[in-house]
Amino acid sequence: MTNTAYLILENGMVFKGETFGARGEVTGEIVFATGMTGYLETLTDQSYHGQIVLQTFPLIGNYGVIPADFESISVGPLAYIVKYPCQDPSNFRSEGNLDTFLREKGIVGLCGIDTRELTKIIRENGVMNGKITKTSPDKVNLQEIRSYKIQNAVEQVSVDKPKLFKADITKYTVALFDFGLKKNMKCELLSRGCNVWVVPCDSTPTEILQIAPDGIMLSNGPGDPADNAEIIKNLSELMKTGIPIFGVCLGHQLLALASGFQTHKLKYGHRGANQPVKDMQSGRVYITSQNHGYAVTSASIDERMADEWFVNVNDQTCEGIKYKNAAAFSVQFHPEACGGPHDTAFLFDRFIEIMEVRKYAT
Repeated sequence: MTNTAYLILENGMVFKGETFGARGEVTGEIVFATGMTGYLETLTDQSYHGQIVLQTFPLIGNYGVIPADFESISVGPLAYIVKYPCQDPSNFRSEGNLDTFLREKGIVGLCGIDTRELTKIIRENGVMNGKITKTSPDKVNLQEIRSYKIQNAVEQVSVDKPKLFKADITKYTVALFDFGLKKNMKCELLSRGCNVWVVPCDSTPTEILQIAPDGIMLSNGPGDPADNAEIIKNLSELMKTGIPIFGVCLGHQLLALASGFQTHKLKYGHRGANQPVKDMQSGRVYITSQNHGYAVTSASIDERMADEWFVNVNDQTCEGIKYKNAAAFSVQFHPEACGGPHDTAFLFDRFIEIMEVRKYAT
């Protein structure tokens, strides 16, 4: 099953391990995820596009591969690093093991390295690029590794054309922008009586208005939010329509940029299912699921236009915004939480309430 391979960091450090999954070489940005469970959702999360995911929990794959739990039909990360991949999962829902799944999807896996040490290096130095290869480390070009950059990320993971998903009992219509959409976001809307139009990332305001939505939702997604100039411009126009808007993760960042605020890259990001965030109005703390490497810069938020709603308890970064000049709000964390706690699922209900008020007031 396994073959010797190396992980070579852009700073020259080398980890010797063994490959599983698909064979091959891959270069990407290495990020770590701290969830003890939810590895299937992590692997199928398009927010990891262009990245090599390192799992901090040592044993991964113990409950097998369960397609019903996938967040998208394709794998998000470029490669996957774990300490011990379980080859004999025990779960009545399992339809296979991790090694076979990664081979079928063409995703390189690396195991047997000191994942604890690698995580500490990233925490101390920040995210960095790395290369998984079978080539001798002294023959690898470090400058090539350092020069890697995630490009055109959102365009590569978005749908090509709009698609309608109908609720059993229809009350509202929502246009859901696909920037790298997680399936459960759509499911949360459907369960609340929303017909959901999943629309491409570059949909124009005119195209959205033709749908006549009661609300607009902005999904999660990969890459640097500031790279999406045309999307930001479109969102700025949509904010003027009065249609309620709910942004999550990348959608939160894009909405802030559309309002003239700023974003910045975090040292090593927030990726896991136990991130505490504080509601600045009530003082209540929620435990949230998160996956992001960028954040809205709190100091850039114009108080005439918006209020900072949530902040991260660990590092005080912005986790949510309520807008005063538009029927819009956004959060950095994942209220659909797959995997993770359901503490903040009420935000979908808040979105429904705002749509209802507007719908019956007009």
